[in-house]
Amino acid sequence: MHVQRYGRTELEWDELTEAGCDYLAEVARGGGMTTYTKLNAALVERTGQPGFDFSQAGHRAAVGHLLGLVTAACRTGKEPMLSALVQYEGLNDAGPGFYRLAQELGLLSLGASKAEKEKFWTDQVRALYAVHPRATGPAAGGKY
Repeated sequence: MHVQRYGRTELEWDELTEAGCDYLAEVARGGGMTTYTKLNAALVERTGQPGFDFSQAGHRAAVGHLLGLVTAACRTGKEPMLSALVQYEGLNDAGPGFYRLAQELGLLSLGASKAEKEKFWTDQVRALYAVHPRATGPAAGGKY
């Protein structure tokens, strides 16, 4: 029996998780940030699966679930959380699910202030850029 979560099978979640890890690592190597909308488009392009409809609460929850899976799959040891690179369109902050997951992982105190959360997030983003340095060389358009 194949159990479905948010209308997708375990195999579909595995495929989305791998594609999400790859996409967010590319974003980190580029030294940028992404949005939920861009992440959604990249997942559709890379997996061929239907996109998430952010007008539906269940789909928004499913993306949160996916970012938790991506964090678990791509974070070994003390690596930063790749989901730190995903923002709401037009806002300069991570979503509440990011902070909730950080607290569940013991990376952020439960009573963290807004300023502490913001510092944690920016530290995570900086650490991601360090862990995933920009590609250099001819293929990246850089010099040796």
